[in-house]
Amino acid sequence: MLKLRFSSLTQECGTDEAGRGCLAGPVTAAAIILPEDFKLDLLNDSKQLSEKTRELLKPIIEAQAISYSVTHLDHTVVDEINILNASIKAMQESILKLNPLPNYIIVDGNRFKPVNEIPFTTIVKGDSKYLSIAAASVLAKTYRDEYMNKIHEEFPMYNWKKNKGYPTIEHREAIRKYGVSKYHRKSFRLLPEQLKLEF
Repeated sequence: MLKLRFSSLTQECGTDEAGRGCLAGPVTAAAIILPEDFKLDLLNDSKQLSEKTRELLKPIIEAQAISYSVTHLDHTVVDEINILNASIKAMQESILKLNPLPNYIIVDGNRFKPVNEIPFTTIVKGDSKYLSIAAASVLAKTYRDEYMNKIHEEFPMYNWKKNKGYPTIEHREAIRKYGVSKYHRKSFRLLPEQLKLEF
């Protein structure tokens, strides 16, 4: 059973990101403040849910949230500041878009940097422990999937509709065959044997 709060503060927000391990596309984060009476039995870490269930939960989460926001930081930011910093920055930006601003932040994972002076706690596997982080993980994942489906239309040969930019065998084969697209993360090892790719 996932818990509603880590702190005793009612404006606590949960935040999480999706797309850290991808070879292409943005890293996407979401932040959310849930009401005191929030209940959603199906909700869990988005990785444990089917795509169909995530799509079902998304509008319910959005309708019940006190406030939520989503931020995409594209591949150029990932290449410029690295994936860890881009993930943290996406979460920070999502938090700053919340209205009201939270008075406590719980973060999935073990790394974060302060937002204003709001106290925070990082929680490893937080998305399987706290409702707000699980809700943020569902929003981050569904919005990122939507983004990848959109850019799939532009570059169907990589089949992002299916692999969402993750390093599947099929995705790597397409990179080997067609080279890289403008959405690929140039700072990532796009092929296992890659020493240097020509860009």
